[in-house]
Amino acid sequence: MAMWLDVVLGVLVPLGTGAAVGAVTRRGLASVRRPVPLTRGWCEVGVGCAWAAVASAGVIGLVAPAWVPVLLVVSVVAVAGCATDLTAGRLPDALTLPAIPLGWAALVPLGGAAVLAGVTGTLVLGGLHALVAVLAPGAVGGGDVKLAAALGAPLAAVGWWAVALVPVVAAALLAAVAVPRARVALPLGPPLLGVSWVVLLAAG
Repeated sequence: MAMWLDVVLGVLVPLGTGAAVGAVTRRGLASVRRPVPLTRGWCEVGVGCAWAAVASAGVIGLVAPAWVPVLLVVSVVAVAGCATDLTAGRLPDALTLPAIPLGWAALVPLGGAAVLAGVTGTLVLGGLHALVAVLAPGAVGGGDVKLAAALGAPLAAVGWWAVALVPVVAAALLAAVAVPRARVALPLGPPLLGVSWVVLLAAG
């Protein structure tokens, strides 16, 4: 009986709930002033699977309960951000801007120190990407700057090593993929989001 309960709580419920959240996110992105229409199923399957993975890790004790809200928020941003950046070549404000206060709110179960670190991380990582955008026009876009600000909060709550490590690894992955396809402009968002999600899941 306990095993079936774990399956329901750790897989089926978060899978269904995540799919519903993914559907709402996809529809929301298609209805804003500058819409980003996405193929049906991408956000639903992606967010559903990510939420199921996070919940399963929480049920079996690999992720502390206080970290679960952070991972759920980042999962939605990661799936939707990868989808919009790969298909439309941009990270819409409708996704990145709400992710900043949602990220701060998700840190509340971790305590006041984590929230303070998160706010500072937003300023630091977002500010560094903004500086790069000014000094090297075209290297990063406005959406990348806002995404970095959103990701800076949970990464700083993990530790400043994560704030320093994630952009470096993401840039290295981007460079490794871009070298064989030098004529194709590849977006920064997907590797930044993917590396952040993996680091947060491992650290949680």
